[in-house]
Amino acid sequence: MNSLRPHRAGLIAAIAVAAVVVAILFAMGRPPICTCGTVRLWHGMVQSAENSQHIADWYSFSHVIHGLLFYFLAYLLWKRWRLFGGLSTRWAMAIAVALEGSWEVLENSPLIIQRYREVTVSFGYSGDSILNSMSDIGWMAVGFLLASRLPIWVSITLAIAFELFTLAMIRDNLTLNILMLLWPVDAIRDWQAMA
Repeated sequence: MNSLRPHRAGLIAAIAVAAVVVAILFAMGRPPICTCGTVRLWHGMVQSAENSQHIADWYSFSHVIHGLLFYFLAYLLWKRWRLFGGLSTRWAMAIAVALEGSWEVLENSPLIIQRYREVTVSFGYSGDSILNSMSDIGWMAVGFLLASRLPIWVSITLAIAFELFTLAMIRDNLTLNILMLLWPVDAIRDWQAMA
C-alpha cells in the first residue's frame, strides 16, 4: 500500500486533537489517573476497578487494531477511491486520532458506561481515566504507524493474532466487544463470566 505516514504538520495536528480530547474528558469529570492513586504500565486484571485506568491493559490490543483498521480505511479513501484528492494524506493520522478520540469521549459518557454495565461482563465498569484514554489513542497511533510500514498481509495477520490472543487470555476482544455493545448475546456473556 502507498504510505500515508504523517508529516510534521500532521503529527502536530494529531497532538492538538488529542489535547482537545483531554480537555473534553476533564470537562466531563473523568479522573486524570486511577483513583487508586497509582500509575501502572500494565494492569492485567479485567474484572477490577483498576481496569481501563492505567497505561496498558488487555484492551490495548484492540486499540492497536483500531489503528490498523483506520490506516486501511484511510488507504481506501485516499489512495484507492481517491475521495479526498484535494486533501493531503498528511492529515490521515490527525483524522484517525479524531476518530479514536471521539470514541474515547463517547465511551466515557454515562450512556456507554451504563450500557457496558448492563450487557457485558464489565458490571463494575466506571469508565476510563484520562491517562488510559490518552494511552488508548497512543496505542491506536502505534497500530496506524505499524500499518504504514508493514505489508498488508502482516497487518492482517497481526490483527487476527491479537484478536485470538485476547480471546484466549480474557475471553474478550474487539469483535466481541462490538457485538456485545450492539447486540448482546446472553450465551457469550455467560461464557465470558466463567473466565
